Amino acid sequence: MPARSAVLSVLLGAHPARMSAADLVRAGSYLGIAETTLRVALTRAVASGDLIRTDGGYALGDRLEERQRRQDESVQNASEVWDGRWEQAVVVEAGRSAADRAALRAKLSQSHLAELREGVWMRPANRGDRDLPDDRAVARFVVERADDPVGLAARLWDLGVWASHGRALLAELAATREPAMRLSVAADLVRHLLDDPLLPKQLLPTDWPGEQLRSTYAAYQDELITAWT
Repeated sequence: MPARSAVLSVLLGAHPARMSAADLVRAGSYLGIAETTLRVALTRAVASGDLIRTDGGYALGDRLEERQRRQDESVQNASEVWDGRWEQAVVVEAGRSAADRAALRAKLSQSHLAELREGVWMRPANRGDRDLPDDRAVARFVVERADDPVGLAARLWDLGVWASHGRALLAELAATREPAMRLSVAADLVRHLLDDPLLPKQLLPTDWPGEQLRSTYAAYQDELITAWT
């Protein structure tokens, strides 16, 4: 993993996401990154806006703060009470540019909605405390869908592929001992969690690895902090 990616991964997992230069140097040493290389990476990350300088060291920039918020949402326990209703987001504004359409699709996907058909996005209404895209192009509804909710979830998301890749990441992390490689695998694992649809238990396959992925990532974060502090 490049030094810059390693630094950003460490800060994305830190709470609060602020660390002194000395702490980052110690973390880099544990990961096999020379101090001079790490300081160059910090300078470049600040120049790009990924990090900002603070009185006490370094903190995540706005873009990565938003990524950490989404990451934290995905790492938290996904199970919430579900009453069988579904959220529906319908794109009601036409004539947008291709770039604007792509940006809107990304927002909806990041909110853990999936496209049922063109312009109609859905998910179970079990995540009431989360932020939804604030966009005039989208009308939002809560609807009753009593007909085959398990089948509908399987149509919206390829749950088998997500679960299979998650189990492969768990096996890879368990088999990896070198610190920098473990960080790289853990970063892949948490990126995979960003794509977890966060479904209620009633709609999940019996062997769903979501909670094991979350607990494994939490244990890795404890391991990482203990190793260099």
